[in-house]
Amino acid sequence: MAKAEFQLEPLTCPTCVKKIESTLTKAKGVDSVKVLFSSSKVKTEFDDTQTNAEKLKLTIENLGYSVLTSKVS
Repeated sequence: MAKAEFQLEPLTCPTCVKKIESTLTKAKGVDSVKVLFSSSKVKTEFDDTQTNAEKLKLTIENLGYSVLTSKVS
């Protein structure tokens, strides 16, 4: 399992959290998603044979959120 953390622009509402979590949870290979509203971070765990951090970043951006930085481990 690989992990990625994305720093977003400040989130403005709890609905944003649900939107990001539900969309990423449905993505192929994603094991877990946690959106931290107060710090505007998205933490994910995923199977790197099925997806990668760049695809997850694009998914977040396609929802309308700007990803400022990303960290993969």
